[in-house]
Amino acid sequence: MRSSGESFSGNVHQGTRLLSLDASGRILDWMSWQEATCLYVRGAVAWTLGEPCLTVRGGWQRDSGLRSEIHLHPIVAARGHARTQAFDPCPALTNTALFARDAHLCMYCGESFQRAHLTRDHVVPLSRGGRDHWGNVVSACIHCNVRKGSRTPAEAHMPLLAVPYRPSWVEHLILSNRNILADQMAFLRTHLPRNRRTLS
Repeated sequence: MRSSGESFSGNVHQGTRLLSLDASGRILDWMSWQEATCLYVRGAVAWTLGEPCLTVRGGWQRDSGLRSEIHLHPIVAARGHARTQAFDPCPALTNTALFARDAHLCMYCGESFQRAHLTRDHVVPLSRGGRDHWGNVVSACIHCNVRKGSRTPAEAHMPLLAVPYRPSWVEHLILSNRNILADQMAFLRTHLPRNRRTLS
């Protein structure tokens, strides 16, 4: 918990999230500065990458008169290893994640839209046995979704501009954070799958 004497410094906003890895370098998730600080204090940091991006200052030490400081790095590997099932977890299918995957484009007309004007379209409609999963959903503007109705793209003569797919966990992390630091992005890009749709 943040004490009254705690403050921040650095070139990034305190809301910046840090990239969490296990000791072997497997990518886990984003973590807050509070979570990272706990790792540092507990001596649970195995190694780090990148120059310190945020300094957390605590209270003044009575004996030395010095103020405690923890320099947080953009990429932090914690001691221990991730469980096997956590290596490539499936990202949750939400409209926010879906629209980000499709770069806020309608996959039928190709136009760019604000979130409020996009919908989740089921390529094979639910009423026709389609399922609500990554491989059967695309972003569609309201007009195209209404026009397609309960038909398949072929039946509606509305070909898809891109094939729907399940993003990898690394793609999900990139899509879910609009404030990625340069060191973090460079590291994540080296872990992207080769056969993927280009991210904007």
